[in-house]
Amino acid sequence: MIALMLAAAPVLQLPIACTPGMDCAVQSLPDHDPGPGARDYACGDHTYDKHDGTDFRIPSMARQRAGVNVLAAAAGTVLRVRDGMADISMRDAAFAAGQDCGNGLVIDHGGGWESQYCHMAKGSVVAKPGQQVAAGAVLGKVGLSGNTEFPHVHLTVRENGKAVDPFAYGAAAGQCRGGRSLWAATPAYRRGEVLVAGFAAGPVTMAQAQELGAAQQPAPGRTSPLVAFVQAIGLEGGDVQRLVVTGPDGQTLADNRAQPLDRAKAQTILFAGKRAPAAGWPGGRYRARYSVIRQGKEAIMREFEVRL
Repeated sequence: MIALMLAAAPVLQLPIACTPGMDCAVQSLPDHDPGPGARDYACGDHTYDKHDGTDFRIPSMARQRAGVNVLAAAAGTVLRVRDGMADISMRDAAFAAGQDCGNGLVIDHGGGWESQYCHMAKGSVVAKPGQQVAAGAVLGKVGLSGNTEFPHVHLTVRENGKAVDPFAYGAAAGQCRGGRSLWAATPAYRRGEVLVAGFAAGPVTMAQAQELGAAQQPAPGRTSPLVAFVQAIGLEGGDVQRLVVTGPDGQTLADNRAQPLDRAKAQTILFAGKRAPAAGWPGGRYRARYSVIRQGKEAIMREFEVRL
């Protein structure tokens, strides 16, 4: 009898041309909860019910328009491709049944392994069915097509048709941080992080942050209000956010300490600022410090500045 050989799992590269924690972020992970709840591989809540892949998010639509490449996570043969769907939030347009993935493609890695890439930009998909691609090959661009509200690439990895978690392959049911990683370099598990931080000439909404990121218009000037803002993702219930703005002399200009979060939040926005004095802002560096206090300890901190 000839022993059956199990196909080796592919070693995965990042499916996006960015660095998580710097110019992109892991927004959502695969759901390990078999019921109506949601639990990621570390038994945290950075997922949602029935989410079968990993979402790599870029900070804004401005960055999406500049172009961010989607890359093949492993070598293989392109099986299927879809393109032509508009880049528009699911909140603003409907899409047909079966088009949740938007523009994207599927790659066959052999031995029953596949990877699927979703939400790519309209007209950007360059891979063709039957094409052989190497790991890291450019497949297209990050977009906003299909069932999504923010620009990102969704990667689903399947073995024999079943979605698996590349962070915890082979983990036992209910096991926290079990199994093994399929990543060549595993992205860090972050319990919340800053997606965008910057200054503006007035309060910033979530929509404005998602559209322009840190480069808000109009930019603050010597006679405009001075407002610091932070868009954070993946915060946890009970987290307390604080944003403090100081002037060139070190004096506090604004201090916004938010109420504890009532539950985990996929994203939040916080701002703190002040109107310009009658004589205008003195020239110099204005600094902001954002922090998240979790169970009495500082869990997240970001400092940033602007020169007027």
